[in-house]
Amino acid sequence: MQKIVVGLSGGVDSSAAAAILHHQGYEVVGLTLWLMRGKGQCCSEGMVDAAHICEQLGIPHYIVDSRDLFQTHIIDYLVEGYGAGITPLPCSQCNRAVKFGPMLGYASTELNINRIATGHYARVSYNSQCDRHQLKRAVDRTKDQSYFLYDLTQDILGAVVFPLGEVPKSETRRIAAQYNLKTADKPESQDLCLVEANGSMRAFLDKYITGKKGEIVDPEGRVLGEHDGIHHYTIGQRRGLGISAPEPLYVLSIDPGRNRVVVGDRDRMTQTECTIRRVNWVSIAPPSEPIRAEVQIRYRSKPLPVTVVPLSSEPDPQIGTRVRLIFDEPIFGITPGQAAVWYSEDLLLGGGVIERQTT
Repeated sequence: MQKIVVGLSGGVDSSAAAAILHHQGYEVVGLTLWLMRGKGQCCSEGMVDAAHICEQLGIPHYIVDSRDLFQTHIIDYLVEGYGAGITPLPCSQCNRAVKFGPMLGYASTELNINRIATGHYARVSYNSQCDRHQLKRAVDRTKDQSYFLYDLTQDILGAVVFPLGEVPKSETRRIAAQYNLKTADKPESQDLCLVEANGSMRAFLDKYITGKKGEIVDPEGRVLGEHDGIHHYTIGQRRGLGISAPEPLYVLSIDPGRNRVVVGDRDRMTQTECTIRRVNWVSIAPPSEPIRAEVQIRYRSKPLPVTVVPLSSEPDPQIGTRVRLIFDEPIFGITPGQAAVWYSEDLLLGGGVIERQTT
């Protein structure tokens, strides 16, 4: 009987994944990461529900204290990013640095198990022709989470199983109910875990960053208003600017050096290209020539045609491998710190972090 460690958050998706594998004949071990103190489905409540699921399935359950990792790689990462005027995407960073890698390490080192699984909606397969494990979108495109998994390494992709990759979300609920799982009717988490625990991203950031008043200006430098801290603003933001204007204004850029927020009309928010750092080529080897693909610049954005141009063959120690994305048409709201992920149909080719633009 093959052993597998399933990451359990206490939600319905990971619970159903564990149940599916258990009833397929795997020897399942539940593993929950203790990420932070406080309420929220990934913390105290989630750990209790995960323990209950393991009791229902009759499988062992381990809890690993990952709070130091979460503090370093997520909380400090977010605070530093927002303080520098960018908008980091914590989920991809968390999957790479806090969840999958450490979970596989614990499974291998402490439990002598070399397979892991989670409740993510994505698919992974091995392509012998290119000798790579390939990441694909989930069958249920409305729930596809491959965007957040672009930074996983080949070692992790070779060890991970996604039982829900072929399963519609409605079927997940049915499976959980079929096995009488406690989480079958548990509400979905609608926010980031940090938002759930703190009430809002603003409240979370205000715990770590002291707001400093500064100017809100137009692109020519004319003062239009005042802000109470640049960490309260993100590129593309329209609401909550506190400025009266004849037409809608958007945050165009954030200048931490001058402690300024620059706003302007929508036309100034479009770009025809951007650069990406810390690129991870997932399903194909790093190309030496430009390739065509479809890119998403945020989780729910529509995939758009793009040319991906490699910029360096040797990764920089600080920013890794870089590419330039050249869009077929101007794109609105490209946000430094967020992830850009490019696909060929369902195949996730690669992804990286959007750099601050110099233009």
